[in-house]
Amino acid sequence: MTTPNLIQKAAALIRDSQNITVLTGAGVSRESGIPTFRDALDGLWARFNPQELATASAFMANPKLVWDFYEYRRDIMRDKSPNAGHFALAELQRRYPSLVVITQNIDELHEQGGSTGVIHLHGRIAGNKCFYNCQGDPTMVDVSLLSWDKENGPPACPHCGRWVRPDVVWFGEMLPPAALNAAAEALQVSELMLVIGTSGLVMPAADMPMVIKRRGGKAIEINPDDTPISDIADIKLSGPSGEILPRIVEALDEA
Repeated sequence: MTTPNLIQKAAALIRDSQNITVLTGAGVSRESGIPTFRDALDGLWARFNPQELATASAFMANPKLVWDFYEYRRDIMRDKSPNAGHFALAELQRRYPSLVVITQNIDELHEQGGSTGVIHLHGRIAGNKCFYNCQGDPTMVDVSLLSWDKENGPPACPHCGRWVRPDVVWFGEMLPPAALNAAAEALQVSELMLVIGTSGLVMPAADMPMVIKRRGGKAIEINPDDTPISDIADIKLSGPSGEILPRIVEALDEA
């Protein structure tokens, strides 16, 4: 149970920290109605496994199938809005400008909620790039400027004529170097990490709280469930971020 005393303790840690990082996972987006990757495998997509829809080899074997799946996911996300947790994080960043948001989520609800400089470890589903990164990694492509027969799958890269793919990280792929480097820079100076709505199972994000702890920093976990992070967190706040984060902001106001 998340008591007022725990909320006050979390607010005190935030108040006493100069450099704060926030790591968010799928639970934050789920509160806005966005299903996780595996939850999205329903209806017509229930008969597929992730290896058929979210790997480079799957895309090469059947680009239309993979493209259509991500168009389906984009359609799901299109009308979703930031929740109270997103807005509270943006308010925290307004008060603590050095606060850095690192997310495993591929939507842009953090930005829509007012957060800036968000580091996307797993890419952004709204973006697209050349499958071969023919002009350098990444070769981004604005598909809104292209005309193609959408019944036949993805558009062609305007530079090389080969397939365009979603700008997300698939299974077996490396995380974007720019995002990893930005996250590493934030972790080097961070005194406190808020770990919100993540399972604590997917590397390298799962190790980030320990990076800060090894340097003598603190960790606050916000999650309705227990995770591997719960064992190392200095404060565990049980509940959805849309309820807990606004309470923390209110506690900061009371100081």
